[in-house]
Amino acid sequence: MMDVSVIGCGNMGGALITGLSDAGGYRITAYDVDPDAFESIEAYADRTTTDLDDVRDSEVVVLAVKPDIVPLVLEDLDLRAEQTLVTIAAGVSTDVVASETDATVVRVMPNLAARTRNMAAAVAWEAPDENVERMLGDLGEFVVIDENLMDVATALNGSGPAFVFYLVGAMQKRAVEEGLDAEKARVLAAQTFKGAAETILRSEESIEDLIDAVCSPGGTTIEGMDVLWDSDVEQEVGDALSAARRRSAELAEEAEK
Repeated sequence: MMDVSVIGCGNMGGALITGLSDAGGYRITAYDVDPDAFESIEAYADRTTTDLDDVRDSEVVVLAVKPDIVPLVLEDLDLRAEQTLVTIAAGVSTDVVASETDATVVRVMPNLAARTRNMAAAVAWEAPDENVERMLGDLGEFVVIDENLMDVATALNGSGPAFVFYLVGAMQKRAVEEGLDAEKARVLAAQTFKGAAETILRSEESIEDLIDAVCSPGGTTIEGMDVLWDSDVEQEVGDALSAARRRSAELAEEAEK
């Protein structure tokens, strides 16, 4: 059993706790200053606490708080060199965190799909950490990147689920307007995204080739794709990602002041 503590039981911290509990093999301590935060995760944690001393002996401590709260937690968090501190705060660099702790610091950008163990995560580290590798592998897929690309990853896989939710919602809404039941449209739209994503991950074909595989000459799909190709939707989606990346960079500048 690996001892893991999660500091901060909000949406992302709760998703990590839920996913690790489902994976099994973890003894999970959940910390938050607000006892009400435990309501949604109490069934998944082995222990809940409002005392920061209770997290200090864990092999891995996950810092899952908002960027502006990170310095406040680090002031009172005393970890040893043999421990690992995983930070998931957007815009807060490894150097900023490492200057306040003796623990090995690993920076990760996860997303909410950790809850269902379908997470996409980016990790930046000086050397691979076996415990973190195991955790990320149990929660989904991860890639290793240079830390100077973490703002892009924050926008892509960190903010990306919200962009996908928006697109699923748009497809559902129009299907309802065309006559489908709302719940059935939701299932079909969501499962379509899930299946398409799985197809990409399992295929070596390019995105363009996969689109062509669905499009028959004179068929329904190419009729719809013509609308997309003639629109600015690709630019708008890209602009949304760039806006999120810029905000991550701004948060980094604020954290270093």
